[in-house]
Order: sequence, then structure tokens, then C-alpha cells
Amino acid sequence: MDIIIAPSILAADFARLGEEIARVEAAGCELLHIDVMDGHFVPNLTIGPDVVKALRSVTGLPFDVHLMVENPEDHIKRFAAAGADYITVHAEATRHLHRLLEQIRACGGRAGAALNPATPWENLRHVAADLDLVLLMTVDPGFGGQSFIGAMLPKIAACAKWLHAENPACRLEVDGGINTATAPAALAAGADILVAGAAVFGQADPAAALRALQGLARRQL
Repeated sequence: MDIIIAPSILAADFARLGEEIARVEAAGCELLHIDVMDGHFVPNLTIGPDVVKALRSVTGLPFDVHLMVENPEDHIKRFAAAGADYITVHAEATRHLHRLLEQIRACGGRAGAALNPATPWENLRHVAADLDLVLLMTVDPGFGGQSFIGAMLPKIAACAKWLHAENPACRLEVDGGINTATAPAALAAGADILVAGAAVFGQADPAAALRALQGLARRQL
């Protein structure tokens, strides 16, 4: 399975989002990660579906929309209509994960489930067939620029092994503290999508930073 580096716009210049996205798209970006925070599930507030809709008008890149929100079932339809491709919800934010994954698919999206660092991957065992993406957080969600939690590597490896057996088409994404120093270990553990915020948009040349991470990914194959 191809390895994808997904730049996160959380670290981009919000006053120039269109330009920022154009820079990484020209550098070969394959997937754009969009963090949605509601100030309740996580202690930060970011963007809503209107911004996603506006971004959809300036790029054809697939959107990987990560909902760090309470009551995610109230937001699925609007983000799907705005142009989200993957919609990922936190297992900790819903009592009915299976129903929520079905709701995402019914809206035409690819369904993802995210887990906080302290949440066991085994919580997803009974929805394996309903997943297009599993997102393992390697920082506590809510803020960009945090350090990768190395203790998550065995969790990534165990989850990768499980997905290979139960749903090999499902992508395994890792988000949090990814940079040129931590990416190789996450990839070696079995991740095939790496979310990178500050390591791309926080650099003087985001395009060059993205290409450097893509180079690491190619060497991992």
C-alpha cells in the first residue's frame, strides 16, 4: 500500500489558506488533512464546514476531515456536503460508533475512526469491516506542535497487524508530532498515512518540507 504524507492545515497560515494549499499541491500532495475542533471535545476551536466548502472550490485534493468534536453525528451531513472525502470521528465521542460509521458512508464519505493515545486499539475490533481508515493519535489532540509519544509505537504495530488480517484495504493513519525524525519509526510500525502539520506548513519552505517527508516514505517501502 502506498505511503501518503497528509499535510495538516492546522499549522498553515489561515490568512492565506488557498495559497498554502496550492504550494503543497504543486509539490505532490496527495491528501489534505483538515482538523475540526469544537472547543469541547478538545480545548481548541478551529473551523467548520463553510471553510471546507471554500477550500473545495480551490483544490481537487482529497480532504481528510478529522472531527474532534462532541456529538459528531450532528455534523456528518454538513461536512460531507461541503466536500469531505474521508470523515473521521473519535470513538470516544460517540456511544454508537457503528451507527456513526454507517452514517458517514450513507453520505458518500469514507469512514474513519480515531483513537486518543490512552484508548486501546481493541475498541475497534467489532467495527473492522466498517472502516476505511483508522487514525491513531500520537499526541493528545487539541493543539499542533506537540511531541510524538513514543510509547504509541507498539500500539501502531499491533493495530497494523490486526488491520492486515481483518481489513487490509483500511488505511492506518498516525497524527501527532510527525517530522523527519519520528516518521521512520511510525512507518516501520505499520502506518501508511502520516499527518504532518508543523513539519510542513511550519517550515520556511512547505513544499520542500513535504518532499523531504515523501522521500523518507519512499525509502521505507
